[in-house]
Amino acid sequence: MRYPVVSSILPLILVMMLTSQSASAQAVVRQHRAEEIGFPDLEFEPPTVEEHEVAGVTVLLLEDRTLPLATIYVRLNGGYGLFSRDMYAAASALPSLIRFGGTENLAPDSVDKVLEYYAIQTSFGSGGDAVTATANALVQHFPVAMDLLGTLLTEPAFDSNEVEVWRGRQIESVLRRTDDPVRLAYSEFNRLLYGDHSIGWEMNEADLEPRDLSREKLLEVHSRIVCRDNLILGLAGDINWSEVEPLVEELVDRINPCSVALPESPIPTIRDEPGIYLIEKNVDQSVIVMAHATDLNLSDDPNYFSATIGNSILGGGGFSSRILSRIRTEEGFAYSAASLWTIPRRYPGLLGAVTSTSPENAVPAIKAILETMQGLIDSPPQSSEVTTAVDAVVNGFVFNFETSSQILSRMMFYLSTDLPRDWLERYLAGVQGVSVSSVHRVFSEHMQPEEMMVLIVGDSERMGQELLATLGPVTIMREGEFH
Repeated sequence: MRYPVVSSILPLILVMMLTSQSASAQAVVRQHRAEEIGFPDLEFEPPTVEEHEVAGVTVLLLEDRTLPLATIYVRLNGGYGLFSRDMYAAASALPSLIRFGGTENLAPDSVDKVLEYYAIQTSFGSGGDAVTATANALVQHFPVAMDLLGTLLTEPAFDSNEVEVWRGRQIESVLRRTDDPVRLAYSEFNRLLYGDHSIGWEMNEADLEPRDLSREKLLEVHSRIVCRDNLILGLAGDINWSEVEPLVEELVDRINPCSVALPESPIPTIRDEPGIYLIEKNVDQSVIVMAHATDLNLSDDPNYFSATIGNSILGGGGFSSRILSRIRTEEGFAYSAASLWTIPRRYPGLLGAVTSTSPENAVPAIKAILETMQGLIDSPPQSSEVTTAVDAVVNGFVFNFETSSQILSRMMFYLSTDLPRDWLERYLAGVQGVSVSSVHRVFSEHMQPEEMMVLIVGDSERMGQELLATLGPVTIMREGEFH
């Protein structure tokens, strides 16, 4: 009795299926290629940064109502690169000892307790020419944070135990320096090129004698760096100027004017002796660093923008760049390889490349990199390469404004290096003006593959000493010399 029922339902299901397919076919909308889809122009207005002045100190303010937090940024122009070598350790230790060395009235652990109680986050750092510090807290605790930061900056105790802790860590780092072939390669390459200039300095045990971190030296460095004429301030968060102006005035008043101006960083003399410099080390991956000096400087100059895009095409642009395509994709020598083109504000920079590969592939990898460089001298890049590199900068422009920290730190750097306040906008416009011919011109004028100084950390036996000699004169540097 059930079978006739089933057989009567089947035709109905078939009719429904056919009807559904027919309706579906009628509902198909013509598809468009992705390239044909139009999008409105992206309009982006960078955040506005207020600029104030308090007792001759520039103060930047960026309101950000996202969270009930506030942050102060301190930049002090002055670092170990502005002092003689005998002050290297003291100047390098200064930021850490300001934070961890206590104050005249607070022991180091008492400072930690205050920070923990008010949930204040701090950071201290330095480079060759500047010391930086930040303090972040809830808005209701921001006055406490600024007061404590002012105390740390102006009343450091340089606790002797903390000084010894810092010294011990540095000695341990010195003893382990040759364990890392990458660190060894970079530090020795800097020393090779820059000699006794601060860029070429590497901390060693002779720099870390107790007298090098005496209280007298620390106080001298502190008084030369932490003074008003070196100071730039930035504030960001759920605050406005009327709320923080009294706090800023109090902080600036606590920092004494500079008694003696720091000198400008000396212009380095970069070594120009092309060849192969080999540090013998039994490692499975040879580290290769090569470069020569160039005379381009960071400025509002078309050559600077062309060099920036050129470096992206050569090896700074990731998988789309020529060096990585050649070394990784075509030859299979290494997972990573990149070019470098440093373009400082005041002194010559470097143009070169870095990679790591097996010792057996070291010489072929170096030759492949040099050939890739020569290719951009012999012939201009493809227009698509320039377009890709320019688009990467333009499309990524908005990401320069992701955080208040990015925005203020960048503007404070501009002020300290005498770059215009709208430098980022000028940079964007300059990059958009780069052409195939301008990139080819900067490579033709500034890149000299035959002038490269090439440093290799690796095993010469596995690399092949005769093969190494085909690259140029070889200077052997023994690992034991770097302890």
